Amino acid sequence: MFLRLAQQHQEFVQDLVINLQALTITLERRGYPASCYTCGDQMKSASFMVSLREKHLIRFLVSDYGITWTELWDDRELMKFEGAEAINQLQELANIIKYYRAIQLTN
Repeated sequence: MFLRLAQQHQEFVQDLVINLQALTITLERRGYPASCYTCGDQMKSASFMVSLREKHLIRFLVSDYGITWTELWDDRELMKFEGAEAINQLQELANIIKYYRAIQLTN
């Protein structure tokens, strides 16, 4: 049972890393400075960052050790979430990007 759970977790992390890479590309196309770095080619961890505006930075880290979302303003930590709540914040960011894209298409 534990080996199966470990395998599922690794697959989850890999899926999350792939989605972070896709989000990075989307954000860059929308004009936001964004980056996603991975360690090696096995997709076991990633560091994602995006600057939403001057002095406003989002950092999302994922690895086998955990998942964190940190929001910074002027190099000061505003919020920090871990686990499922960090993923919820990432979904909110993706939703905002989709919303702004829909507005651009209608104008």
